[in-house]
Amino acid sequence: MITLEAPRRLAGEAKPWQELGLSASGLARFLNRARAAVGIEGEVHVLLAGDATLRRLNKSFRGKNEATDVLSFPAADAEDGNGSGVAGDLAISLETAARQAAQFGHSLRDEVRVLLLHGVLHLAGFDHEADAGEMAAREAELRRELGVETSLIARVSGSAKKYKNKQKRNAGILPAPASKLAGGPVRCAQNDKQKIFAQDDNRKGLAGKRKGVKA
Repeated sequence: MITLEAPRRLAGEAKPWQELGLSASGLARFLNRARAAVGIEGEVHVLLAGDATLRRLNKSFRGKNEATDVLSFPAADAEDGNGSGVAGDLAISLETAARQAAQFGHSLRDEVRVLLLHGVLHLAGFDHEADAGEMAAREAELRRELGVETSLIARVSGSAKKYKNKQKRNAGILPAPASKLAGGPVRCAQNDKQKIFAQDDNRKGLAGKRKGVKA
């Protein structure tokens, strides 16, 4: 499921998705293809929001008072079957994505797809900050398979040096489950009955007051 928290400039717009040049169904199809390619069986919830929301989540979960492009929240026990049918959650800043899209010369739609693919790989247990290049290699393979023009890992490493104002684009990725990494599990807000996404008529995106996340 993909939830849009429309930017303030689109407040009151009847068709915010259209104004952003995005398609909910199109992104959902891409997300499902990425999940299948990576091997994730559980559902992935995605929140598309603005810098303010990503800053709040980044501060709450990672202690970093800054916006970032994508945050990944793997379900701690997803690999063992958590019973919820949920693999994890992703949060993407549309404002940061728009700036990055302009910098790298492609559309917001393409940038969101880049971030979705990167986030899904983290939900599957990959971590480019701890591995020996496995995530970068897999991302490159899937980029070609899924028709994604650029790789997030590639452009934040050596290839990104040719761009001005280089910054660490993937600084907001939370670690993967403990079965893949050393250390404690990353707690997803779906666990312990703490849901990142509000349910039913209150389904408005990620809740901000979660204290159960562990890295």
